[in-house]
Amino acid sequence: MIGIIMGSKSDLPIMSEAAKVLEELGVQFELTVVSAHRTPHRMIEYAENARPRGIKVIIAGAGGAAHLPGMVASITTLPVIGVPIKSSNSIDGWDSVLSILQMPAGVPVATVALNGGRNAGILAAQILGTFDTTVAQKLQKFKEILRDKVLESVQEIEENGWQGEKIGF
Repeated sequence: MIGIIMGSKSDLPIMSEAAKVLEELGVQFELTVVSAHRTPHRMIEYAENARPRGIKVIIAGAGGAAHLPGMVASITTLPVIGVPIKSSNSIDGWDSVLSILQMPAGVPVATVALNGGRNAGILAAQILGTFDTTVAQKLQKFKEILRDKVLESVQEIEENGWQGEKIGF
C-alpha cells in the first residue's frame, strides 16, 4: 500500500493526481493531511507507524517551506517521494522544489517535478513493481498505452501534416 500525505487540504488538487493513477493501476493507497509544522506529533506518528501498517512507499506533497517530505524521510526507512507544490505563499514553487531536492546526506527524498503528483504515483507504483509482479504487469500495460498514443500522433501528423494537411515529403 502507498501512503499519500500532504501538508494542507489545499494541496489536494495536486496530490489527487497520485491517487488517480494508483487507482488506474489498481494499487492500494491511503490519503490524508499531515502537516510538518502544524501537526508535528501526527507527522512523527504517521512516519513511525507507516511500515507496521503495511505502507511500502510514502508520497509526501508540500508547498512553501516544504519540510514534510524530508522530515518524514528522517523518521522512516521507507522510500519517500516528495512532490513540491506551488502554493499561494510560494516563490514560483522554487522554495518547495529546493526544500525537497536539497536533502542532507543520509536522508534521501526522491523528488518529482513541481506539482508532479501523477508522476509521484507512477514512481511509487514502479517501486512496488520491483517486488510485486502484478503491479509490474499493470505498469507494462500502462507504458504500452503511452507508447501507442505517441505512435498514433506520429501517424496522424504523417497522414495529415502539421497543419492538418498532408506534408509532401
